[in-house]
Amino acid sequence: MLGRGREFYDLPRPKKPKKLPGVLAESEVARIILQMKNLKHRALLMTAYSAGLRVSELVKLRIKDIDPGRMMIHIREGKGGKDRMVPLSQTLLETLRIYYQQYKPGEYLFEGENRGPYSTRSAQEVLKKAKRWAGIQKKGSIHLLRHSYATHLLEAGTDIRYIQVLLGHNSLKTTLRYTHVSNLKLGSIQSPLDRLKLE
Repeated sequence: MLGRGREFYDLPRPKKPKKLPGVLAESEVARIILQMKNLKHRALLMTAYSAGLRVSELVKLRIKDIDPGRMMIHIREGKGGKDRMVPLSQTLLETLRIYYQQYKPGEYLFEGENRGPYSTRSAQEVLKKAKRWAGIQKKGSIHLLRHSYATHLLEAGTDIRYIQVLLGHNSLKTTLRYTHVSNLKLGSIQSPLDRLKLE
């Protein structure tokens, strides 16, 4: 190679496989929550699902981010350093009030050691245990609850553009992947086989 000029080759890169996000049925989410008898862990999972949070957003939530007056949760410095607001579930609020009375957290909603934020690893372990106890084999971390939140909103008829805002996606293209796993339209499509008269 000595003495030769630089040579550049335009080699085609292999395409990344496009995998669809895993999604839990609403009944499976309910089973996961009900299996968790520890109030703190139950509140943690309910918060993750009810607001479609990333695990990093979940553990950074502060008590001041819960706004019962406006029924909103303030997500601070999500992906890309962006803030956003998401609706606060009434069911979650009632659970958080009981949780607050029992655990009396200081600054962070879910505290770990030394009153600091709960670790992302611990949050993932909570879901892992809950899935095992609920007999759910589907793979996925806290992000599985986020995917399920988005899909369930879509199936309930929520406009995809609102879901984009709630999830904090820059691009609608990212949010559109939930249309591939939603039963809203796919479930209503009849297979041509069912229209054949085979009797």
